[in-house]
Amino acid sequence: MNDSVRPALRVLLSSHVANGVAAGLGLLLVSALAHLLFGPAGSAAATVGVIVVTPPDQPAPRRGKFSQLLPAAVVAVPLFLATQLVHQRPLALWVLLVTATFVAFLGAAWGKRGLPIAISAMFAMLFSLAAPSDGGLDAALRQTMHFTFGAVLYLAWATAANALLNARYRRLALVDTLGAVVSLMRTQALQLAAPNGVLSQPVVGLLMRQQAALADQLQSARNLLLEAPRTPQRQRWAGMLMQVLDMRDHLVACALDLDALAAAPDQEGLLLDLAREIAALADDLQALADAVLLGRVPPAFTRERPPLPPLTPSEATVDVNRPPPAQLLARSMAGRVGHLHEEVGRIVALARGEREPDLDVVRAAWQLFVSPTVWSWRPFLSMWRWDAPPLRHAMRAALAIGCGQALAMVLPWGSHAYWILLTIVVVLRGSLAQTLERRNARVAGTLLGCVLAGGLLSTGAPETVLTLVVVLGQSIAHAFAIRRYLVTAIAATVLSLVQAHLLNAGVSTVFDVAERMADTGIGVVIAWVFSYVLPSWERTQIGALVARTVAAQAKHAKLALGLGQLQSVDNEAELAWRLARREAYDSLSALVQAVQRSIAEPRAVQPRLKDLERLLAHGYQLLAQLTAVKTMLLQRRDRLALEHLRDPLQQGADAIAAALAGAPRSDGAPVLDDQSTMLQLPDPYVDDLSPWLLRRLRLAVGIAHDLQAEAQRALAPQAA
Repeated sequence: MNDSVRPALRVLLSSHVANGVAAGLGLLLVSALAHLLFGPAGSAAATVGVIVVTPPDQPAPRRGKFSQLLPAAVVAVPLFLATQLVHQRPLALWVLLVTATFVAFLGAAWGKRGLPIAISAMFAMLFSLAAPSDGGLDAALRQTMHFTFGAVLYLAWATAANALLNARYRRLALVDTLGAVVSLMRTQALQLAAPNGVLSQPVVGLLMRQQAALADQLQSARNLLLEAPRTPQRQRWAGMLMQVLDMRDHLVACALDLDALAAAPDQEGLLLDLAREIAALADDLQALADAVLLGRVPPAFTRERPPLPPLTPSEATVDVNRPPPAQLLARSMAGRVGHLHEEVGRIVALARGEREPDLDVVRAAWQLFVSPTVWSWRPFLSMWRWDAPPLRHAMRAALAIGCGQALAMVLPWGSHAYWILLTIVVVLRGSLAQTLERRNARVAGTLLGCVLAGGLLSTGAPETVLTLVVVLGQSIAHAFAIRRYLVTAIAATVLSLVQAHLLNAGVSTVFDVAERMADTGIGVVIAWVFSYVLPSWERTQIGALVARTVAAQAKHAKLALGLGQLQSVDNEAELAWRLARREAYDSLSALVQAVQRSIAEPRAVQPRLKDLERLLAHGYQLLAQLTAVKTMLLQRRDRLALEHLRDPLQQGADAIAAALAGAPRSDGAPVLDDQSTMLQLPDPYVDDLSPWLLRRLRLAVGIAHDLQAEAQRALAPQAA
């Protein structure tokens, strides 16, 4: 594959584009059938029904897909009818819009599952405003019938299309996961190659964001790949995913001892070699992802494991209470990069069918690691407190919509005032950072979309062509709604202008475009202003996120340092550890995202960003140390004196728990055994590894104290 073609081909063959194409085809089929049954006006209303219920339609497991989509239609149909009935009664319409907006945005309490339903509810009212109505019951029922026809038919289509594309979505979920790991590996290589091991602040932020993005992508991949892995192909893909989870641990561990090595001038060449090795492994993994994307057999993994740097006799064994020499640390780091090398080899072997997946782990993870598909009332019942972000966002959105509708009623071009409200809905987000991002993309996208739509409508294109443009616009807008909102804004502008033209034939095209641009500007300003009304500043949520992170680290340490997994006759102990590891990564990911969002907030309300960044760094360092210990226990147990490590491991877990609970730091070594044989650090790839394990425990305890100290500083009252 040509280097200049690869990026474009990866986008065109991606899961979100496949999903967008499926949505566009569904719209085309529904509109064509509605045209045959109800004529042009009925087809336009049915098309609106499709557009309204499309937001929750994303690649998903087959189980629960219909229940994921159904709430959109259930709330959209009555709202569409109610808006039709009060269309000509300004006060009643204003009350309906404000009340329904508040109720709809309470759906944000369900997070990523609930927000698309809220958007569908808002689209139902706003596109109902776009449809012609005389306020009579007969006309309203007729429009609603056509709308419901399109919505229900699309629900059936989306459920069937998701089932038909399920194998493709599984493949693409794996491809996306491998791509996220590749990005993280390349940034990790930059970290090793950085002068003195010090990364610039933008690269540090990029590294954190990539860790958070990988955590989100892994959960999406789990939901698809771990659903009913019954066939050999599905089992291989699920096995590759489980291997990626272990690979992430080794990748995080590659940063261990980097500060000490970067400070040693004679190790600069080794660090550059290791950085190049990680970058080369990233290229191999990208080649594997491209092969999986295209359905080809990936090339064999023939890269040799990097050699370990030699040791002089004086460096082979040192006192464990003294800092190890750089050459000994270099040998240890090279070994960890070697573990990364082995993981890539295992993943490639699984993809080529040369290695069998661990089916016991895959089957056990099937039910435990996927997101729930049933709707629960618990998020709704737990949000009724004044500082709850979903409640505040619902109130903020209702006030913004009320202001927008009141302003629209006094504007001289009020026939299409719903464009102001539509802009408010798509721009106003739960945080200031997301609102500002949407604001900029919306303005740029609307300007470009208006130019394209104006040029198209001025040609007097026939209805068939315009319908195809609506289908194409829906496909593109849906495909990039999450990935690249600027593209969605352009496509959505063209889509809405052409759809409005189909619903209201005879309106001046030039005035529509000019009006669209003016209304977008007004809506953007209202959304931006109301993002400061009843704000949910990130600092109000930081305390809970920090507490979650500390608790997750303590639980992960307890399970990672336990010997139960080595002695258990089933997978229960390993699954408990894997669940704890996922929560540790997910809690750090949530904190990273909160920190990133808070950067856009006014400085006076920002949390203590520097302390939080150090807390995050210590969180990943603690995971890295525990990963190194876990790797020794799982893969190098034959070179450990397990009978002498039982008590130190328990002491280490207790010491980490005490440190994270705020216990004072001790100058002693609470996790060191008194065995004299463990007071020397030998060559980690020749002799007994027990002293190295004990050293990792000591370092982990120290990092746990640092993490707790940063947590306390981050939550301390901000200085004026």
